[in-house]
Amino acid sequence: MDHVTVFKALSNASRLQILDLLKEPERHFAGHETLSRVHEHGVCVGAIQEKLGLSQSTVSSYLSLLQRAGLVEARRIGPWTYYRRNEATLRALGDFFTGQI
Repeated sequence: MDHVTVFKALSNASRLQILDLLKEPERHFAGHETLSRVHEHGVCVGAIQEKLGLSQSTVSSYLSLLQRAGLVEARRIGPWTYYRRNEATLRALGDFFTGQI
């Protein structure tokens, strides 16, 4: 894990909000028209974009940085890319704080 990239990814309120939304996608997207885009493999960019009220290009950029940091995983299915949290990296980050800092 590249800690500098992880910390950079976490240094933005919207990117932190994305991680929070992806923690419980069924709860955060329930009753919303984007619920159909919540998939066993994650949540599509459009659903996240609508929830945050940001442009799709901004959300895609944020998700790309989160993916490079290893904080989210992406899976392409047909025309959609689904994102979910990478729980292993988040646990490793917690262990880093507990043991190193």
